[in-house]
Amino acid sequence: MSGDPNFMTSLARGLAVVRGFSRERRQLTIAQLSGITGIPRAAVRRCLHTLAQLGYAASVDGRTWALQPRVLGLGDSYLSSTPLVVLAQPYLDRVSEAVQESCSLAVLDGVDILYLARSLSSRIISVTLNVGSRLPAYCTSIGQVLLAHQSEEAFAAYLRQAEFHAYTDRTVDSAKQLRALLAQVRESGCAVADQQMELGVRSIAVPVRNGQGIVVAGINVITQAGRGNGREMLARYLPHLQAAARDLGAQLVHVG
Repeated sequence: MSGDPNFMTSLARGLAVVRGFSRERRQLTIAQLSGITGIPRAAVRRCLHTLAQLGYAASVDGRTWALQPRVLGLGDSYLSSTPLVVLAQPYLDRVSEAVQESCSLAVLDGVDILYLARSLSSRIISVTLNVGSRLPAYCTSIGQVLLAHQSEEAFAAYLRQAEFHAYTDRTVDSAKQLRALLAQVRESGCAVADQQMELGVRSIAVPVRNGQGIVVAGINVITQAGRGNGREMLARYLPHLQAAARDLGAQLVHVG
């Protein structure tokens, strides 16, 4: 962004430092954050000092740093003010109650899907997802329905950034395989990810279109692979997902 007089490098660095933390990296040193973000240590130190003064970060032991609960307010500001998220919850709850499985809504964010809302069932599966969780788009059912409805230009940009990894022997792990799969998703109107992220876990997703017919999100149901085969899964879950996506989409008149 060099040459843009309106671009605030200090703000960008501060946000990069916040994003440097994750579920796997909850406590980090200045040196570690510098390595993750590519930001010089002195600048990382200033970012952390500022975040600490504002209550968003704190030093654990004088050397290691961690984010503080106040950071949640940044995400809540988005979630509580976004029509898609505000309107989606009742429809996710409706699906979850009908099929007795967890139902989620996510959007495409870079090469990942980002979960924005969830309705949890009492059943337990090994996948742990929360609002704000991210998963690779290419091997998730929601990611596949979202990628299937991208323009060719946007999809080409996605492929330039995506890194394929075989999580299981069922994972779609190449651009060629993904293109073929997405053609099937467009034809069927849904995506079934059968143990692509984790053995024993299946998910089925459909796209959510706004009032202009643009795909703005995806909703899915995640279940254990032992609860029926793929055909039974379609019969059991797809009608509920399609109805929820249709009814939610009808409310999204101005969401693009």
